Amino acid sequence: MKTLVKITIIALLAVVFTSNNSVFAANPKTEKLKVSGNCDMCKARIEKAAKIDGVTKAEWSEKSKTLTATFDPAKTSIDAIGKKIAEAGHDNDKAKATNKAYDKLPGCCQYR
Repeated sequence: MKTLVKITIIALLAVVFTSNNSVFAANPKTEKLKVSGNCDMCKARIEKAAKIDGVTKAEWSEKSKTLTATFDPAKTSIDAIGKKIAEAGHDNDKAKATNKAYDKLPGCCQYR
């Protein structure tokens, strides 16, 4: 029984330390990015688009129109995050949405 417990603990530790979780990254970085949007649907879309590989946290404030992202700079950048958000239809400090992407937004999410 003790052997089974030891094996389970070792397996769990291996999963935690080899997972794609930047909590263990040497220098996680947190940056802010102005992102256009209007509502809770925008919030969900923006945060989903921002969660690319290397991003551990992405939170958009409807009030301040600001995304706060925590990420591993060895895996991504605030520019790459901005580009993905623009691809989802939302203009931001780093990239502008194409008309095609913007036009796909629901009416209540269109801010122009």
